[in-house]
Amino acid sequence: MKTIIRVFTTLALYMGIVSAHAEQSTLKVCTAENEMPYSNKDGAGFENKLAHYLAEQMGRKLETVTWNDPRYFIRDFVDKGLCDVVMGVDHGDPRLFTTVPYYRSGYVFISREQDGLDLKNWDSDALKKAKRIAFVPGTPAETMLRVIGRYNDMFNYQQELVGFKSRRNQYIKYETENLVKEVSSGKAEVAVLWGPAAARYVKASEVPLTMTVIPDNNQRADGEKVGFHYSTAIGVRKGEVALLEQLNKLIRDKQDDIDELLEAEGIPLLEQPETNVSMN
Repeated sequence: MKTIIRVFTTLALYMGIVSAHAEQSTLKVCTAENEMPYSNKDGAGFENKLAHYLAEQMGRKLETVTWNDPRYFIRDFVDKGLCDVVMGVDHGDPRLFTTVPYYRSGYVFISREQDGLDLKNWDSDALKKAKRIAFVPGTPAETMLRVIGRYNDMFNYQQELVGFKSRRNQYIKYETENLVKEVSSGKAEVAVLWGPAAARYVKASEVPLTMTVIPDNNQRADGEKVGFHYSTAIGVRKGEVALLEQLNKLIRDKQDDIDELLEAEGIPLLEQPETNVSMN
């Protein structure tokens, strides 16, 4: 009987070791099912490409776990252990450990080259004269459009962009590609978008477009700063210290390769300020 128990104990220990080894040899990454240009289920986004690159450099097999609602994926996927890593999060996101940033970028003004608009900052005359300005509600663009008095007269246009859907208790998605097309088609004179989200579509436009990074020195009416430049990091499930350290080293060692991938996408890259690893 004792022999049988020892056999089962040995087998259980062996299976545990095999299982742990399998976990270590796999990089489980949460990605969006359809949030281009970042990622989709077909692996066509630039974050998909980065995940493949990192897994390859780590000698691990990539396993992607897709989500379809950005509001809950950390709670329902990462926190429950369905994945260990999220490719693109704000540096310092309190819900996760975050690596050193792997890029910094900013919001941009997008206009047609042929229009020759002088778009330097939020005081530009072109913003005061434009009939239509495309933007995503809830972003810094909305805040500054309120500051310069252009938000209310864009309200009906914003409703057109999403088919007059109500935002109450539901996630309304503004497709960045469509907002860029509003400018290339001439329906809007200007779009104000997050650079990494717009770059692919600006680059692919048959109508030449200009993308101008917005300065980061903007203020609300009460004097509070409105940020337009942000650093992006990889999010790691809390408790995974070893994985965090491994990713930090990889980012530092392979920053040139990462930059090359992002530049191929057309993403405007800005100089990183001094930052620390975030372990909240």
